[in-house]
Amino acid sequence: MSRRTFAAGLAGMASCAALGTLTGCSLFASDEEPKHRDKDSFDVDDSSSEAKGSGGEPTEKPAKTLDDEIAEEIAGWNIEQKVAQLFFVRPESFTGMGQVTAAGDTSRTAYGTYPVGGICYFAENLVDPAQTTEMLTNMAQIGVDTIGHAPFLAVDEEGGTVTRIASNPAFGVTDVGDMAAIGATGDVSQAKSAAQAIAGYLKPLGFNMDFAPCCDIANVEGGVMAQRSFGSDPELVSDMVEAQIEGFVESGMLCSAKHFPGIGAAIGDSHDGSISIGSTLEELQATELVPFQRAVQTGVPFVMVGHLSVPNVTGDDTPASISKVMVIDILRDQLQYDGIVVTDSLEMGAVTAYGDAGAVMALQAGCDMVLMPLDFAAAYNAVLAAVSDGTLSEERIDESLTRILRVKMTME
Repeated sequence: MSRRTFAAGLAGMASCAALGTLTGCSLFASDEEPKHRDKDSFDVDDSSSEAKGSGGEPTEKPAKTLDDEIAEEIAGWNIEQKVAQLFFVRPESFTGMGQVTAAGDTSRTAYGTYPVGGICYFAENLVDPAQTTEMLTNMAQIGVDTIGHAPFLAVDEEGGTVTRIASNPAFGVTDVGDMAAIGATGDVSQAKSAAQAIAGYLKPLGFNMDFAPCCDIANVEGGVMAQRSFGSDPELVSDMVEAQIEGFVESGMLCSAKHFPGIGAAIGDSHDGSISIGSTLEELQATELVPFQRAVQTGVPFVMVGHLSVPNVTGDDTPASISKVMVIDILRDQLQYDGIVVTDSLEMGAVTAYGDAGAVMALQAGCDMVLMPLDFAAAYNAVLAAVSDGTLSEERIDESLTRILRVKMTME
């Protein structure tokens, strides 16, 4: 398959040269055709590429579009494979291992049962450069061999207080520092350089995605985003976010704008329990949503939805991650975002009360990928059951798979 420009699938962002190298060819190339693909469905034989026109003259068959190829991929998957692709999990979640630092036979066997769409790695999974590179390279190949595509291989590497690589001396890289300090300079080139630096050490290790940048506006004293946010001014934060997205994408690294609709004004931490803000929709549009609108316009490939409740917008205390109002009405319809929407971690205290149903509710709300449910197998089975009983239609699942595959097939 030829490489495609990122613009084809993600709102006109970045050139083919930038995206052609995404994650490196070594991660996505395979010595043999993926088992589920029919090679002839992608490469048309010269002898069959002509049809007779009305006058008997040969006419060429139209070339298949990316969407045609995506539809063929999806049609070839069973429902178990489709549902697994909607999950973004820790490596321990699908392998059943206590701590994963390698991707070998156990990972291969487990991935055959649960071919998840994305895997997020944490400090305990990352020992040193050699171990990390081997693990991620093997895991990417397992994905290609199993379902035809490598999973998203992600990490939280914002800089400053949120680092998995830069905080480990074994990797020998320099921490770019807190985004608050970069925002305070007012220099967008520093934000872009920070993203390029992070991508510069993540990509050679085998990562193809970073859960950054934060679009949150730090407009309350002592808030949890004080060091992670670029600041309190919506326009400044927007400028910094735009620069970081450009820095990541131009460096061949997928990224995610987070935590929609913006948790910077909330008191408390959604890791521990529910959080909310009292903003009206008009107030959100004037403040918190401004950086996200810029991220969408810049072509960000992922948006992460947080577990923030906005009762004056939604009419109740439903967290944004499982709210149709927040995801469909505002993010999809008002902000016109058609990239991948991923929840924040469902392990977090703000949503654990919803249990296995949280994954189903997130998909019903319009999210495409469910991040780290507390019990992955239970959540996976809950989604399968929801498709079986009609709570979720297979067409709805296919909508999300189309967005996911558009990014994956553009990367390759």
